[in-house]
Amino acid sequence: MKVIVLLSLLVSLSACNTVHPWKRGILAKPEMAWTVDIQGAALSNHVYFSKEGSTGGVQSAGGGCGCN
Repeated sequence: MKVIVLLSLLVSLSACNTVHPWKRGILAKPEMAWTVDIQGAALSNHVYFSKEGSTGGVQSAGGGCGCN
């Protein structure tokens, strides 16, 4: 059992990596973003969470129409 725990810990730690400062410019390119249209995604998230009423801790009122 200890061997399995140790191996799983080593495998999970092998994925950790620091990004060097000279490589951060490559990762900051627009094509590396999760969403292309950031403002559109923010608006869609606002409307979705306003209608859903599941936003927590961000001090937004859930009116149902997405206009709050």
